[in-house]
Amino acid sequence: MSREPNAQLIAVMDEAQVSNKGLAKRMTDEAAERGIDLGTTHIAVKRWRDGAGIKPQTSAIMAAVLSVKLGRRITPGDLGFFDHTNSTAPEPVGYPRMVPDVLSMLDGLAQERADVPAPDQLTIADADLSSAVLSWMISRPDGIQQDRPAHQRVGIRDVRAIRDAAGTFMALDFKYGGGHGHKALRHYFRHEVLPLLGASYSEKVGTALYGAAAEVSQLLAWTAYDAGNHRLAHRYLMSTLRLSQVIDDRMFGARILGNLSHQANYLGNHAQAIQLSRAAVEGAKGRATPRAMANYSAMEARALSNAGDPIGAGRVMNEAERHFERADTAEDPAWLSYFDEAELMGELCHCFRDLKMRREAVEQAQRAVDSTDPKYARTLGFCRMVLAQSQLLNGELEAAVTTASLAVDGGDSLQSTRFQRYVTDFQNEVSVHTTDPAVAAFQEKVHDALARLDEDDD
Repeated sequence: MSREPNAQLIAVMDEAQVSNKGLAKRMTDEAAERGIDLGTTHIAVKRWRDGAGIKPQTSAIMAAVLSVKLGRRITPGDLGFFDHTNSTAPEPVGYPRMVPDVLSMLDGLAQERADVPAPDQLTIADADLSSAVLSWMISRPDGIQQDRPAHQRVGIRDVRAIRDAAGTFMALDFKYGGGHGHKALRHYFRHEVLPLLGASYSEKVGTALYGAAAEVSQLLAWTAYDAGNHRLAHRYLMSTLRLSQVIDDRMFGARILGNLSHQANYLGNHAQAIQLSRAAVEGAKGRATPRAMANYSAMEARALSNAGDPIGAGRVMNEAERHFERADTAEDPAWLSYFDEAELMGELCHCFRDLKMRREAVEQAQRAVDSTDPKYARTLGFCRMVLAQSQLLNGELEAAVTTASLAVDGGDSLQSTRFQRYVTDFQNEVSVHTTDPAVAAFQEKVHDALARLDEDDD
């Protein structure tokens, strides 16, 4: 299959007046300084110019050396990497039509490992995504098949057990990253949760059971996402969205749309991120608590900020804060308990950073760091890295490196592929200050921390 040449990479290399061999040497030298054996050759550079894919770590190093050469910040996106338009094979959305179809799909997904090598990009056709979202928006609930003949009768005690298990796995995810508990969770989901959906139960128990199953499925999606397997995460999310339709749980379904928006935003597909977050807001109106609405609006604000729309983002950030002011006026489901004021501030500090609002970014990120409960280790790591990037944006190099070092010292967060990308992005941003002793010490700290992580995995 022929590929389109990477015009962005070619243009930046031409501007930097660097050859394929010259770029390859600069990249291997930079990698060696970071303690990485990259092995890049001019042949690899030619393939990338011709449109081949690239690993995130390699693209970050390439961006770093070109930043130094040009004297300004270059990101992997500036080089044409991780843009959804680069992929030629869209991933099928897979929104199941019937209930047996979604249960079969979830059983198949629960047999897939999240830690297998997966593409760094994920392309979803706009038409397929719109069709799935529309199906959810206009759907009628399937309803519960109550009291059907079966060998097993499910009670509310079984549902509580599932929710307790989901809470335990969620705590592990927040502390150690998605890859830590995914294997055990998918085994539990496939062998302990899915079989109960085919058992006998009352309408009340069946509704609660489907809700609990959706919570576990959603957590499987998040852990796959955090482990870097975006295809698997997306398919889990779409299946979970369909589960929410069975029992007409619009608030949870909107949460899944918000998660899909979060993933699309992370992967650089801003248009789809905006569409998904707005579908969450509109689909949940009148059916969700103020706290939930604040969460959906925060997702829209992040998508608009990353897309470079300060007016739209500012409006929606204000909406999120207004919703949150009323958060205590309604009883929230247990799955939303994590979304406190610190979590909202963490979402908004990403917005200010992406909008290059230097003073607001530093202030909001500092508040998020100060307010985040340490038990949410990964969230605290994210907020610290956003604070470091905001301080760097504000010209505070020493403070930025100190803050980033604290984040890396957290250690546990490094098991999250998403957190590793935050660190890699920061390394790229400070690489123009390679002669600064604090920056050199930070690069060494990251290298040592990742090495220890590899030793723990062995």
